[in-house]
Amino acid sequence: MTVEVFLDDTPGELRAVVERNGRAEHILIERDDEAPQTRPGARVLARVRQAAPGLRGVFLDLGGGHEAFMPVKGDAPGVGAKLEVEITAGAREQKAPVARRIGAGEGEVRLLAAAPSLMESLERLSPGAEIVTGREAIEAGWRAVDEAQAPAALPGGLVHVQRTRAMITVDVDLNAHDMGRARPRDETNRLALREAARLIRLNRWGGLVAIDLIGTQLDGQVILKAARAAFGGDPAVVIGPVNRFGVLMVSLPWRETPLEEILYADPRARRFRPAQLAQEAARRLRFALLEDTTRPRVALRCGPGLAARAAPLVAELGPRAHLKPDAALGDGDFIIETE
Repeated sequence: MTVEVFLDDTPGELRAVVERNGRAEHILIERDDEAPQTRPGARVLARVRQAAPGLRGVFLDLGGGHEAFMPVKGDAPGVGAKLEVEITAGAREQKAPVARRIGAGEGEVRLLAAAPSLMESLERLSPGAEIVTGREAIEAGWRAVDEAQAPAALPGGLVHVQRTRAMITVDVDLNAHDMGRARPRDETNRLALREAARLIRLNRWGGLVAIDLIGTQLDGQVILKAARAAFGGDPAVVIGPVNRFGVLMVSLPWRETPLEEILYADPRARRFRPAQLAQEAARRLRFALLEDTTRPRVALRCGPGLAARAAPLVAELGPRAHLKPDAALGDGDFIIETE
């Protein structure tokens, strides 16, 4: 198996991609505007801000105007109580991060220990791997995002993965001319499970997954073994039996903010959040700077609103990078110009 690791350190955001055999397996993102006390793995001395008995938990003050939700079994701590907690899941769907209680705490609300850094997470995923930077890393990041949002190709078919509010659905489509071919059904289902797991990891999703496999009356043990191999040995993953309709149910823990929520204000239209649009504009400018190092000036021309958000990022790209606010351009438009 060939493993390649890419690291894009455009100002404002560190982005890493792990590829195996030419396909993206993981995309890691560490943003400058992300509050450290809200990142999964952070340990925080928090204060109970509000009881939420209907949700069987409490809301915690993490400091800096940030909060988390902590599920509670049994008696809930009172409002004002100080607790040491660990963030177990990032924010999603306008929901606060999720925390688990470690024990009682004392003192001011504060960050006790930072979450694992992107570089630490990268080393855990691919220990000792050589890291590729520069233009290739930027392109790898773009590829990973595109792969996350497209069907995965199988020999003779496609795997479609979609997220709804209720669950993640996986559908395997075979080309009509391949339905009668000799490829074993179990082998096709194994490949489909592997690709579905890869796309779910890339999108940083969790929750209930319904996988519509090929055929019915499947060998449950064969499918279970393939599903365990595809989704890894995480003890928090729960894999149910295949039902009589050939559908496999899997429950995955939520840990990270979904990729589409990091990137887009409107995931369907792939319209970037304002801050992420500034980030992407700076990344495009940096790519142009790396693509042709002989150009004395490369400029980002954009609308005034985008220019204001992108200015601090462009300033970090060095003296060859320039910013040109242009009132004739809409706030979502930008152009890279070389001189």
